[in-house]
Amino acid sequence: MGEHCLIVRQYNADMKNGPLAVVGAAVLWGTAGTAGLLVSADSVALAAARLVIGGAALALVAGAALRRTVSPALLLGAVAVAAYQLCFFAAVSRTGVAIGTVVAIGSGPVFTGLLSWLLHGRRPGARWALATTAAICGCAALIVGGGDGAPGAAGGQAALGVAFALLGGLLYAFYAVTAARAISGGAESNAVMGVMFGGAAVIMLPVLVLTGAEWLAEPRSLLAVAYLGLGTTALSYLLYGRGLRTTPVATAATLALAEPAVAALLGVVVLREHLGPVSVAGLVLLAIALVAVAVPERVRERALESQP
Repeated sequence: MGEHCLIVRQYNADMKNGPLAVVGAAVLWGTAGTAGLLVSADSVALAAARLVIGGAALALVAGAALRRTVSPALLLGAVAVAAYQLCFFAAVSRTGVAIGTVVAIGSGPVFTGLLSWLLHGRRPGARWALATTAAICGCAALIVGGGDGAPGAAGGQAALGVAFALLGGLLYAFYAVTAARAISGGAESNAVMGVMFGGAAVIMLPVLVLTGAEWLAEPRSLLAVAYLGLGTTALSYLLYGRGLRTTPVATAATLALAEPAVAALLGVVVLREHLGPVSVAGLVLLAIALVAVAVPERVRERALESQP
């Protein structure tokens, strides 16, 4: 009986710590935009450098477990990680930052829930659906409320940009579900992230070379990209992988929507930006939705506690 109670307490602790780890990752992701302002490079070169540094660090952390964790599915996940970066920047260059970000980030949780259901039979609950819908609406209000659109974007270019953003959301969902599947199957979360992001680093290295890396000679740019690679990529995905051990991937994808909220708050505090009423309302709605989806379901906990 005592051993059973210990298992229940450990299960409850893991269920609480999982969402916290995912939110911790999202907080780090949310600091990327502010840190990126310190770099003079274009966005594609910056994204490539960030991924090369972060992916190499994750591969080093995985160590010997990296080789025994490699699988065709995780290598496809690595391709998805690299392709997501390219799709995202292709989207925002055609639609503007606001629309491209809303579509890419907002569609990610939806695609994640659908893929998790279709591929692995893990149907998200009604609470997830309601909270995710509210979170996406809050995210859209937060970002679009700032008025950062893309004036003058042609209809055809805007439509193509939205398509790239949707593809980016699908790619994000694919590598998140792939990672969650491998971790739930017994693979070490650090090794899973090491394989996917180490592979993505190899893919993005030629992109960094082609776009030019001379800007890395500037001390400020080097420090900023080191933080982006080690903090907002390596450390964040170590936390994200840890969260996926006990948090359903659909829930984790929704919790990751904390990223734009953190970015907006940093803009106000650090960059002295102003949030309009629509953005403030979106921030509040997003916060409520994230709290709702982060609270663990009690059904499985009661089932464990009722066992003899």
